[in-house]
Amino acid sequence: MSSNTSRMRTIFRSKATRAIDRIEDPRETLDDSYEQQVKLLQQVRQALAEVATAKKRIDLQGQELGTRYQRLGEQAREALAGGREDLARAALERRSLIERQVSALQEQYAGMQRQNDQLQDRERQLAEQIAAFRIEKETIKATYTASEAQVRANEAVAGIGSRIDDVGTSLDRARDRVAQMQARAAATDELLSSGALKDLTAAPDADIERQLAAMSARAEVDRQLQEMKDGGRGRGSGGRTDEEWLSIGHGPGTD
Repeated sequence: MSSNTSRMRTIFRSKATRAIDRIEDPRETLDDSYEQQVKLLQQVRQALAEVATAKKRIDLQGQELGTRYQRLGEQAREALAGGREDLARAALERRSLIERQVSALQEQYAGMQRQNDQLQDRERQLAEQIAAFRIEKETIKATYTASEAQVRANEAVAGIGSRIDDVGTSLDRARDRVAQMQARAAATDELLSSGALKDLTAAPDADIERQLAAMSARAEVDRQLQEMKDGGRGRGSGGRTDEEWLSIGHGPGTD
């Protein structure tokens, strides 16, 4: 009794442990962590793309202002050469305003470049970290899977697996069912032979033909027995050739 109780406790603990393992599967936890890191890396790369886009816009504005800056300088020189100092002064005043705008753009561009460099460093470090984490994750998952398979194999050998417990009972039930079906088949054969059950698939008057065949077989046996008593050769005598089996059952005294 105590042995059965101990076995039940072992089975219960095993099933409870498997239920907890399914809830706290480290493989799922590792996959979730990996997916979170990949999402973070995607966000960093998206930020890099946005910073690069902003830098390009500032660069285009700077190029446009630079073109105007050069053009105003040329116009100031042309106006001064033509004796229009007032136009030259106006051109230089506009160029001075553009210079201040360009200076502001330069600061923005430099800030964007620093931010881009920092994001690139973060992206590289994070990508390396994720790659290393992925290798470690797959190693741990493979080790866990192998250990889990070993535990299940050990439980199966010990007879405490969740499915192994019922194997013996299932086999016993299957054997009982087979024995019952065999007995039923034999019983129905006897009933059909005796005529107690009617074979609905048999030809008309099949029962009479079956009885006549039985009578003929008994008569043949009696004839062969009498032939042996009378000193006849009988069936099954020596001197048979390899082809004589083809004549068995085709006439009296033949093999």
